[in-house]
Amino acid sequence: MKKILLGLAALFLCIQASQAQLLPSLKLGVKGALNFSSLRADGKWLNSDTKTGFQAGIWGRVGAAGFHVQPELYYTQKKAGYESDEGNGEATFKSLDLPILLGTKIGIGPVGFRIQAGPVFSFAQDGKVTFGSALDKESYKKSSTGLIGGIGADISKFTVDLRYEHGLNKLSTEGGDRGSQRISMWSIGVGYAFL
Repeated sequence: MKKILLGLAALFLCIQASQAQLLPSLKLGVKGALNFSSLRADGKWLNSDTKTGFQAGIWGRVGAAGFHVQPELYYTQKKAGYESDEGNGEATFKSLDLPILLGTKIGIGPVGFRIQAGPVFSFAQDGKVTFGSALDKESYKKSSTGLIGGIGADISKFTVDLRYEHGLNKLSTEGGDRGSQRISMWSIGVGYAFL
């Protein structure tokens, strides 16, 4: 009798979990992250060291049937140490980033693990790139596109994410090796869902 009752309880929980995944859900929250970025170029013009920057912004998640769409909007500061023919220094890129992630969540109740990927659109703030103390406004594009993907976990209203972002288009308007610059970045972030 005990085995039958335990079996019925397990079946009931599985049905409840599957029905919960079929219902649409909505979450809104805030997030912050540390990022570790580097700047790459073809040829020997640029060798980049990884430097630490940050992200801060908002996110939303709409999902049903185990899948979700998660748009985000955050301010990002990406830094990269560089070594070039002209000398060494640090480049700083400030942008407003808009990733649109598609993903799935595995878990029951308040604990779940996520896999997400999608495009990210970056819009430079004031069109400025800082190299040391000098500003370079003319040599860099005002927007760029990349791909972002990663894993995450939800624990009640808190979220944790580990992501990798790879720039798809060239950042510089110049030709040759200088024009082939792309940013790649790892980030680890935490968030809180207030809805």
